[in-house]
Amino acid sequence: MQGEWAESADTAEGRFAHRVADKPGGKLPEADDLEDDARIHAHSVTLSSERLGVIAKLDLVEGEGGCVRPVDYKRGRRPHVEKSAHLPERVQLGIQILLLREHGYACDEAILYFAESRERVTVLLDDELHAAVTSAVHGLRLMAASGRIPPPLEDSPKCPRCSLVGICLPDEVSWLRNGRIEPRPFAVARAEALPLVVQEHRARIGKDGETLVVTVEGEKACTARLADVSQVAIFGQAALTTPALHELMRREVPVTWHSAAGWFMGHTFGLGHRNVELRTHQWRQSFEAPFCLRFARGVVAAKIRNARTLVRRNRRGGEPADELLALLDRDREQAEAAHDLPTLLGVEGLAARRYFAGFAQCLAEDSQGRRRFDWDGRNRRPPTDPINALLSFTYAMLVRAWTVQLSAVGLDPYRGFYHQSRYGRPALALDMMEPFRPLVADSAVLLACNNGEIGPGDFIARAGAVALTPSRRKAIIAAFERRLDQEITHPLFGYRVAYRRLFEVQARLLGRFLAGEIPDLPHIITR
Repeated sequence: MQGEWAESADTAEGRFAHRVADKPGGKLPEADDLEDDARIHAHSVTLSSERLGVIAKLDLVEGEGGCVRPVDYKRGRRPHVEKSAHLPERVQLGIQILLLREHGYACDEAILYFAESRERVTVLLDDELHAAVTSAVHGLRLMAASGRIPPPLEDSPKCPRCSLVGICLPDEVSWLRNGRIEPRPFAVARAEALPLVVQEHRARIGKDGETLVVTVEGEKACTARLADVSQVAIFGQAALTTPALHELMRREVPVTWHSAAGWFMGHTFGLGHRNVELRTHQWRQSFEAPFCLRFARGVVAAKIRNARTLVRRNRRGGEPADELLALLDRDREQAEAAHDLPTLLGVEGLAARRYFAGFAQCLAEDSQGRRRFDWDGRNRRPPTDPINALLSFTYAMLVRAWTVQLSAVGLDPYRGFYHQSRYGRPALALDMMEPFRPLVADSAVLLACNNGEIGPGDFIARAGAVALTPSRRKAIIAAFERRLDQEITHPLFGYRVAYRRLFEVQARLLGRFLAGEIPDLPHIITR
């Protein structure tokens, strides 16, 4: 109904089992033209009925003697249950029988073919199955008309093998509703696909079979399998060929575009998400002032908590940070109690100044006890020192990551609740990234600077602005991507999950929250 799909080993095997049935072949004559001695063997036949309100693609229609029957392929073995088939499979075949009858064919039975055990099971449309088919069709149409999806299954053994479990999040939604079932970790399996980042302005990205090939002035620089690419990020004037772009859009792999300096300019993502109801919920709630204030309080409070944790963990030498931590605690309390958005903005600004003052104490010192980077606080547009240049760059990458993720799950990244909507401003992406600034971007900058991956000599100063050299930009990109791959223990659900995967979980839970399916959006707060 929502047009969402995810691949798994089971669906890949199923597609392989259907490789012949999915290719149109043979001919199904019109019912009036069907001769008694005709032998029918037609693949991939699509039939629909306005009266029944259904449409179906039949894997195979075979027949002789004036009668036809549909054949449906299944990847597994025949189940050892009553009637040798589960009810959903028999209902599916029952609908196909009714469709063939609706179009004038004589059809009394259907066949289930189980590819693994190579067995055929006959399905008869008796009164009991006819009633089940009618009930299923009417129930689904009423559900679609209601505009609300049904509640998730609770602790169902069906969920772990379902390819859509990471989209549905049944355990997480059930836990947030009533807290009775501890979520299982299968829903947040590690994503193996990674971004392909191209920043050489003379680069050309083309497609060769199932592989993306990056060349620089005609020389092959690197290759990446399309199956291993989660997104393509292009900095500067690198070129992407039309065949490669078409294949990426077909696979729903986003392409993000950045200026040579790293500013996020936009992204390309095929047709986009088809779940318009989700965006309807988002826009409706964005005009509700109480909802926006409630959402913003949670975002800012979570950001201050995570900022406090970063300072507490990483402060180096000097006086104890007890006073700063106490002030940040007070700022968090004031954020949670703010009575309007302007007050909340003031609290956030004050907390940010305190946090960045403490952030300076987290930078490493050289062998002589002097800090390797001089920093007097946050500034931007343009950044005037190396640390601010790094922070601005990683924040731009964090905006990119959230913009792509929100678009992928069906939300509009440009309509937010805390950040005001402006032309070209991804307000919702800015909202959602706030709690993750200290956790991902600031942490990546600290690690790269304190580990010596980035040094004071890796920057260029021009007209009062400071920027990374192109050769060292790779280092901060690598540090940022490593941080996204870092696994943490989810503070609510208890399983291990990488930040890269956690963004998707948060975005999908935000959609459930906007639709009223869960009482609140859980923010990520580390200890």
